Amino acid sequence: MFSRFFVRRPVFAWVIAILIMLAGVLAIRTLPVGQYPDVAPPAVKISATYTGASAETLENSVTQVIEQQLTGLDHLLYFSSTSSSDGSVSITVTFEQGTDPDTAQVQVQNKVQQAESRLPSEVQQSGVTVEKSQSSFLLILAVYDKTNRATSSDISDWLVSNMQDPLARVEGVGSLQVFGAEYAMRVWMDPTKLASYSLMPSDVQSAIEAQNVQVSPVKSARYRRPMPSN
Repeated sequence: MFSRFFVRRPVFAWVIAILIMLAGVLAIRTLPVGQYPDVAPPAVKISATYTGASAETLENSVTQVIEQQLTGLDHLLYFSSTSSSDGSVSITVTFEQGTDPDTAQVQVQNKVQQAESRLPSEVQQSGVTVEKSQSSFLLILAVYDKTNRATSSDISDWLVSNMQDPLARVEGVGSLQVFGAEYAMRVWMDPTKLASYSLMPSDVQSAIEAQNVQVSPVKSARYRRPMPSN
């Protein structure tokens, strides 16, 4: 009976339909829409570096020490950790939904400071970072050399030196990470030149340490130059 009314009056039906469409268009502009709705529980990430240490050493001397101190946090759900063989430690502390991320970060930072005195000196020198964490990346940028002249280490070193700090200071950026090979240098010593300047390998090591942050003991090896035979 109701449908028959609109079948007999098609113009009136079209008018009603158009009015409903216009009302929907107007309502879309006023409805609140969250681009990134907060559906995941807040988390705080703890990062530390112990260069040269194995995964087992990291687990016993760094990870467990920090995890023991995390007990008693307000609204704590759980925490998970990863100890890698490259000397890096990552601990993710997850809190209940609705917990203020800033408050959670401050609480975790206080707990980490209480545990720092029991960490190895190398870890204390490099520092332990505490930052708010996201379950996934919101933006990934790929940087490459069109001429194929720069290696992955060169590109990573350029990004760290020129782009990492400016991007980290942009408003709204919580954290960023540079993926790629880390820049490193290998120094070969010339025994003849060292002897001419009355220097020892330890003197070269001390000069390098004075210009760089030393996070683990440096190993030096002797290079034997073959003596010419008569």
